Amino acid sequence: MVAGSFWLAGATLSGGDSLLAPIGKSLRAFLWFPLTIGLGLLGVHFVLKRMAGQDSPPKNVATQNAKNPSVVKKPDADDSAWARSAQDTSRPINEGPGHGQAPTLNEMAKAAPWSSKVFEVIEWRRFEALVEALFVQAGFETRSQSHGADGGVDIWLHSRNAQGPVAVVQCKHWQGKPVGVREMREFLGVMASHGLQRGTYATSSTFTSDALAFAKANGINVQDGSSLLRMILSRTPEQQAALLAVATEGDYRRPTCASCGVKMVERTPKNGGAAFWGCMNFPRCRATLPMRSAAP
Repeated sequence: MVAGSFWLAGATLSGGDSLLAPIGKSLRAFLWFPLTIGLGLLGVHFVLKRMAGQDSPPKNVATQNAKNPSVVKKPDADDSAWARSAQDTSRPINEGPGHGQAPTLNEMAKAAPWSSKVFEVIEWRRFEALVEALFVQAGFETRSQSHGADGGVDIWLHSRNAQGPVAVVQCKHWQGKPVGVREMREFLGVMASHGLQRGTYATSSTFTSDALAFAKANGINVQDGSSLLRMILSRTPEQQAALLAVATEGDYRRPTCASCGVKMVERTPKNGGAAFWGCMNFPRCRATLPMRSAAP
């Protein structure tokens, strides 16, 4: 607009015979230069805008993709196969996605979810290790004894703020047989002999009503199979998978000799009868265990 005003003024001044005519002609000649520059810049701006429009995607590309599924990238075949296998609980927990990769903890929890079946198939030593791992996740420092005379103590619980054990844990991996009041009285005697006020009795089975009443009267914490399972399921998927790895470590089905700490072997009575588990160090060790029907 400014240039136009100057142009109009120049035309007016140069049209007459006044002394201002030379000035008007000078103004008109001078204004040709900025007008030429302005038109050139306008042309460059237009070309650059066209080029940018060709290189950039449209602003509504996400909306277009959502309305047109054919332009959305489909998952690879390997991804779809793994998605199906993650829902297949029969897949071994040590089989990873794709090309034999190791599974993550979340994948392990999905592949083999926790249930009471785990308590049924694992041996007593893995059950004790599982209970110990639960206390470790709760923040305790633990010390366990894998075999030999334990004096009624399977796990010692330690606190960072105290010297010596602060509590003891007794584990009973029983199937179908409830823990009675006699076992509870023996455990209370163990606590008293070590001067401890706190103790936990954990079993894969249940407790009799007398045992529960005795435990409540003497401040003994009891955890049966159902409560242990609820505790496990309340943990994060990563923690559940870690507990599952502890419970199923090694040859988790075959029982361990409580005296020698070695795996037991299947034996058959010479005079016939049901097979049983016997220590591999026989005859030096004569420890035996009945063979459950679910044993391998």
